[in-house]
Amino acid sequence: MPPTLANGKICYVEIPAADVLRSVAFYKAVFGWQIRRRGDGSTAFDDGVGQVSGTWVTGRAASGQPGLLVYIMVDDIAAAIDAIIAHGGEIVQPVGANAPEITARFRDPAGNVLGLYQERG
Repeated sequence: MPPTLANGKICYVEIPAADVLRSVAFYKAVFGWQIRRRGDGSTAFDDGVGQVSGTWVTGRAASGQPGLLVYIMVDDIAAAIDAIIAHGGEIVQPVGANAPEITARFRDPAGNVLGLYQERG
């Protein structure tokens, strides 16, 4: 199914990367993102449901302190945390800090801080 196209939709994300191949491996292993080569030769991704795409960019500082904070939805936050740690990331805010919401924050191998979100129930 093609992505939803509508005014106001968040559609594209650029993620700073010190090493694009390391970032690709991390996001593919942890979140199952689909990786592809863009027409200009750069490496791009599509999220787990094909609704948001983006790329990794070098030469840009990592987003190491939450300002704008992007959350990635997961089915099982405990399993996602285990995968993050196993693939070179670290947890910077454990589950429970935003209770009753089920969230956590992690730092990817490039130093970017992003959030995890699991639906309750």
